[in-house]
Amino acid sequence: MAMSPQKYLRYLGLSSLFATHRTKEILHINPTVIPHREEAADVEIAVYDYDANTVEEKQFSAIDACYQFKDNQHISWINIDGLRKSDVESVCNHFNIHPLLIEDILSINQRPKMDEVEGVLFCLLNMLFYNDVNKTVETEQISIVLGKDFVISFQEDARRDVFDPLRSRLKMANSKIRQRTADYLLYTMLDLIVDNYFLVMEKLGEAIESLEEEVIRRSNTRSLARINQLRKELIVLKRNLAPVRDLVNGIIRSESELLDDRTTKYFKDVYDHIVQAYDLGENYRDIMMGMQDLYINNVNLKLNEVMKVMAIVTCLLAPATVIGGIFGMNFDVIPYAHREWGFYFAVGGMFLVPLWMLWVFKKRGWF
Repeated sequence: MAMSPQKYLRYLGLSSLFATHRTKEILHINPTVIPHREEAADVEIAVYDYDANTVEEKQFSAIDACYQFKDNQHISWINIDGLRKSDVESVCNHFNIHPLLIEDILSINQRPKMDEVEGVLFCLLNMLFYNDVNKTVETEQISIVLGKDFVISFQEDARRDVFDPLRSRLKMANSKIRQRTADYLLYTMLDLIVDNYFLVMEKLGEAIESLEEEVIRRSNTRSLARINQLRKELIVLKRNLAPVRDLVNGIIRSESELLDDRTTKYFKDVYDHIVQAYDLGENYRDIMMGMQDLYINNVNLKLNEVMKVMAIVTCLLAPATVIGGIFGMNFDVIPYAHREWGFYFAVGGMFLVPLWMLWVFKKRGWF
């Protein structure tokens, strides 16, 4: 099997080993700078128009095709994959969505939040995905607008989301979502996003468990690099969990006419889940801090073991050095120097004294 040198050469640089570029990706956020968003090459529009008895699924590529679903006496979920400034402005103007919300939809690295502006309820948060190849937590921003009998969601990447279970429920004739109003659709979307957080955290938990065993068994520089990497991914996790908790709490406290009192208890269930996820993230963070301390303690323990061995070897060689130094002095008269058994006496002392020292060390439990 051919070996790829790039697999090993990438570890020669410390910046690659410790993934310092990831730090810049996570922390390089400046809300005072207007972000530059690349226009999507393709825009995919999926519409689910339904009521208790019927459901209609349609796919469009032109943004104006979804205008017909405003005020049509049905509940409409309009999901737009791929963002273009002109398209977002067009659909928002048609559905009477405030320009400030348009800016939030087109923003990059925005903090998750909830707003109520001119008759619509707006939620912005991130969907989380775990990259098994790079071992990183990836985010995709999603904006959800709740209006009277419609929900519009704006996503960046059409290739992935967490709403497949929702699509399946919409196709079921007796599903609860088909019997409820648009706010229940919003609840279902938020619930799926939050539930997916646990899948990402499960992946991180497995990585932390594996790393903990590695640190205990064999601590090395690679272990420290993995600790550093996982701590960065936990920063991404915490940055998304805490604001989403405030987002859901804001919906629960809202007095908007768009929210049915019967749906509030469901949002409370989402709030309980996000609080649980946040607490679990804090536990992961504490484990990582303890693991870093464990790594440092293991390094110090290994250093102490090495120093102890070196100290014992030095002590055992000291008698031979002293005896050899005495008999090697440049004097005319040295006791036993000219006796035929003087050499054997000196060598015997060099061996017997260290053996006696080993016995003393062992008796005192020094090794």
